[in-house]
Amino acid sequence: MVGIQAKRIEPGEIDAEVADRALRRVRDYLTNHPTDQVIQVAGETGAENALILPRSVVNMVAFILAQAADGQGVSIVPSHAELTTQQAADLLNVSRPYVVGLLEAGEIPFRLVGTHRRIRYDDLKDYQRRSAARSRVAADELADLGQELGI
Repeated sequence: MVGIQAKRIEPGEIDAEVADRALRRVRDYLTNHPTDQVIQVAGETGAENALILPRSVVNMVAFILAQAADGQGVSIVPSHAELTTQQAADLLNVSRPYVVGLLEAGEIPFRLVGTHRRIRYDDLKDYQRRSAARSRVAADELADLGQELGI
């Protein structure tokens, strides 16, 4: 990332068994305390030094643990982070030239830093949502056409 770095946990970096055990404990706590919006995480030193976390952060930790338990890696990218065209291509699972074409066609906003294009993560996610919606509409139209043709 440019300026603001993404945080990455590589696949296998966290022991899957440890992650699975921790995930079960976190899920049990969240299930047993469904209305708690602030969660105290007490360590061996006791509750007076408890770590205080918002529920949304604990939910994110549970997601990370679930991925780690499955042997997957995880990246956390701030929504306002700027990506290079290669980073955007990697996230979209397409080639960098394809992303450049999307930028030049106005499909995704970007800014120039010297001669380099930078894409806000939020703008990339907006493009993904629009693209997925267009794909659903096209699939529905194909299904309707198939019905009409009796295929």
